[in-house]
Amino acid sequence: MKPARILIIAGSDSGGGAGIQADLKTVTLLGGFGMTAITAITAQNTLGVQAVHPVPTDMVLAQMESCIADIGVDAVKIGMIGSAQTAAAVADRLATLDNIPIVFDPVMVATSGSSLADDATIAAFERLMAIATLVTPNIPELAALGGDEIAIRFGTHVLAKGGHGDGPMLTDRLIAPGGLAKAWSNARIDTPHTHGTGCTLASAIATGLGQGRDLVEAIECGRKYVREALTLAPGFGDGHGPMGAPFGFHAHA
Repeated sequence: MKPARILIIAGSDSGGGAGIQADLKTVTLLGGFGMTAITAITAQNTLGVQAVHPVPTDMVLAQMESCIADIGVDAVKIGMIGSAQTAAAVADRLATLDNIPIVFDPVMVATSGSSLADDATIAAFERLMAIATLVTPNIPELAALGGDEIAIRFGTHVLAKGGHGDGPMLTDRLIAPGGLAKAWSNARIDTPHTHGTGCTLASAIATGLGQGRDLVEAIECGRKYVREALTLAPGFGDGHGPMGAPFGFHAHA
């Protein structure tokens, strides 16, 4: 049986903790085959983002087309998008795909606090939300996008992540167009090494969907994977360090 083909549309993280680098690690460890369309190159480490160089929109589309036309796609993960023009063009191209699950992580701010999307790009996120199977905002991103109502407005599912919440327990909520579908609560894992959690979760869910799991099962597998990765953080850097790699991870273990 061939591995699920996961097209990752996202930015590169030179520090290896988030972005394309984290996405590829996740897809590979979960048994998928990762392909990439890089939207931006960042100079980045655990302390922040030092520089960003967006990739031109036509080059992003060319990368996508190379993968789609020859290798094929079973699921798509979208992360850092680079520019409003790229967001619109990517949405137009993905809208032509037939029944392929799309997970959109609306990256606005890095774990370090550095901005990764300007106002025009955030406005263009609406095009991507309208074609997404699942949107995975954290608490500040959800507020900036319009709150729980975006599930109804765009006819999509929203995984409202609770990692930015206060207190010892964190809750992630799956919001369907018809309202709350499911919620998961777990004790907070006390670690500063949380760089790449959003990228990793979205990629894990996309891999599960590409492998034929239903949405709830894919989310549960992804959450379990991220929590295990957090406990394995190697402690690199002086800021928000990368997570670890759960080799031998089993979704149902």
